[in-house]
Amino acid sequence: MDGDSRVGLLRAEVARFWGGLRDLPPELRLREAAKLHDALVEVADEALMAGMAAAQDAGWGLRKIGDVVGLSHEKVRYRLAKSGQVSEGT
Repeated sequence: MDGDSRVGLLRAEVARFWGGLRDLPPELRLREAAKLHDALVEVADEALMAGMAAAQDAGWGLRKIGDVVGLSHEKVRYRLAKSGQVSEGT
């Protein structure tokens, strides 16, 4: 299964989860939506950081990484340094 298919399946599962919240009272629905958002952002950020670090370890430059993930090379450098995953010499 390719990456696009996995992302599509994940998106469908999140949509199914969200659909199950539609009948909740607004306060509960908002709380659950906020928890879902926070969890997805956390997981996606961890995956992005690990992927950027792996690309750098494989010899990719910051500009190439940035091009792939849609960030400037300086933002890539900043995020890798902040996470403690920046390699020497970059």
